[in-house]
Amino acid sequence: MKPLCSDWSLGRHLASSSDKTITPGRRAAADILFVSEEEEEAEIFIAMEMEMEGGLPLSSSGKVYNEDQLGVEIPETAHQISSDSWFQVSFILTTGINSVFVLAYSATIMVPLGWAPGVIGLIVAAAFSLYANSLIAKLHLHGGKRHIRYRDLAGHIYGRKAYHVTWGLQYVNLFMINTGFIILAGSALKAVYVLFHDDTMKLPYFIAIAGFVCAMFAIGIPHLSALRIWLGFSTFFSLIYIVIAFALALKDGSLQPFHVPLFMPPILRSSHLLFFNAGINAPARDYSISGSSTGKIFTTIGACANLVFAYNTGMLPEIQATIKPPVVKNMQKALYFQFLIGGLPMYAVTFVGYWAYGSSTPTYLLSSVSGPIWVKTMANIAAFLQTVISLHIFASPMYEYMDTRFGVKGSALKPKNLSFRILFRGGYLTINTLLSAMLPFLGDFESLTGAVSTFPLTFILGNHMYLMAKNNSLTPLQKSWHWLNVYFFGLLSLAAGIAAVRLIIVDSKTYNLFADL
Repeated sequence: MKPLCSDWSLGRHLASSSDKTITPGRRAAADILFVSEEEEEAEIFIAMEMEMEGGLPLSSSGKVYNEDQLGVEIPETAHQISSDSWFQVSFILTTGINSVFVLAYSATIMVPLGWAPGVIGLIVAAAFSLYANSLIAKLHLHGGKRHIRYRDLAGHIYGRKAYHVTWGLQYVNLFMINTGFIILAGSALKAVYVLFHDDTMKLPYFIAIAGFVCAMFAIGIPHLSALRIWLGFSTFFSLIYIVIAFALALKDGSLQPFHVPLFMPPILRSSHLLFFNAGINAPARDYSISGSSTGKIFTTIGACANLVFAYNTGMLPEIQATIKPPVVKNMQKALYFQFLIGGLPMYAVTFVGYWAYGSSTPTYLLSSVSGPIWVKTMANIAAFLQTVISLHIFASPMYEYMDTRFGVKGSALKPKNLSFRILFRGGYLTINTLLSAMLPFLGDFESLTGAVSTFPLTFILGNHMYLMAKNNSLTPLQKSWHWLNVYFFGLLSLAAGIAAVRLIIVDSKTYNLFADL
């Protein structure tokens, strides 16, 4: 049991009276009402009924926008909501954090930062990401209704312009994440191909194949909740490529002499004792950060954007929409699972990959490991299949928008609905695939995504929306803390955006379009 001095608990209390007029006395009585978490959903609907009957919109900030004030139609979703357990949602979040992108973090985070900044940065980024996502999760029921889309929540708090700006930021965020997924899927296919063929088939061809498979999967799975058993497969595939990448990188690292950095995790400092065949003639690993002074500054800032990219989806309200009531409490459980347990495999493969190959760590870790062909083949196939599932998760807000906008209803197998998915989802992924093949610079896309969308959506908007929604109930110190976060991450977002654009320009001069990386 807990006290709820919130809009929906007040609505429930007032609804029990025949007179639904809000008076100061009844507000005071409502403020000390104790309700259980399990009653949240019922309270929301009662509060919504009050609003429809002419009751006042209740907000701790005193300023919210309903649909009429927004001037934007907020449609009911065509997808399934409120049907998933917190455990299933935690697997969706864990799938995101342990997607095939983990095979790139040794290169895109650790190489430009080094041991001490890289390890500390990952831990600090996890703490801030958990905090920012928790703030967003707490606003899911703000104003006595569920906000099942990020743009709906922003529009409710700020108004019409924020509704459209937020949707634009989220679209860019998810589009670039999916671009990265397709690049990684193509890299996985190419890694399998070179194990069995001497000729070199270029990466863009594998990216095209990967895009086609992702489109077929998107056509067959109508909405996010329909993944269900596929989430189990995704976890299984993740374990395969993470365990194999970890083991083979650990083996490779043990065969090379190296200088032990002062800030290396203890398990890696002593891991060479597990092996007794250390190579005497192999060159020592180099952990130095290469580049000019100016180049190092830009790559370090870009790596900071990669840090937040690693943890955040940019679609938390859409994921929270699928969870069963009590939605806030269950979402908090899922977030704690993601950050305290779900992130452990990511840390393992990121640190071991960098330890094994140092500053020469490749963007796709499995392309450098040595071992039996069948083991590497299995790891790469698992990475490819997991990427297909992960991409579907991050593309789901766009799919939901298209299905709702065009009124897709009924069975997913109806010829009309099937044709719609083929046309629109296939077209969306065709554009994604084309960009992936043209500019296959994975690290640059991570940096740009973190800069222009992850920072604004999760950290800037998360803190500012919470500040606006809970303004009257926050102490001056709490308000100062949220403003500090807004300004700090705003400046970091600007700097990271400049750094990411510079990196893309530099790489575009080095490589041609449709480069074979």
